[in-house]
Amino acid sequence: MGSTLPDWAQEHMRNYLATDGADGHIWRGVPTLLLTTIGNRTGVERMLPLIYGEESGDYIIIASKGGFPEHPAWYNNLVAQPQVKVQVAADKFTATATTVANERRQTLWDIMAEVWPPYIEYQEKTNRLIPVVVLTRN
Repeated sequence: MGSTLPDWAQEHMRNYLATDGADGHIWRGVPTLLLTTIGNRTGVERMLPLIYGEESGDYIIIASKGGFPEHPAWYNNLVAQPQVKVQVAADKFTATATTVANERRQTLWDIMAEVWPPYIEYQEKTNRLIPVVVLTRN
């Protein structure tokens, strides 16, 4: 289930899976989904919980890694293999992940900064442009 995740994230994911999102979809007052990517080096499925937003039927996620200098591993995985699995509450589906740029990136970034204001601080403490990813249901 992603043993490299911190204990709190593993527990969040276990509760989410055990209850089809009844316990876990809303985390600290914000909506979360479960994203499963394929490891770009290992080929192994990796699942993790992420905060999300919505726009025009698509789901928005942010590859912030808390403002660390490097992208999170899950982001590198979906760049290499953009076909992913997603669970939003009890809704499970496959999706295509796309990194957005320019004006659309800014629009979606603004949506996500309202959902989770710490994203603004994360961007301020790193030199990398934090990727904004859209998950489009297949």
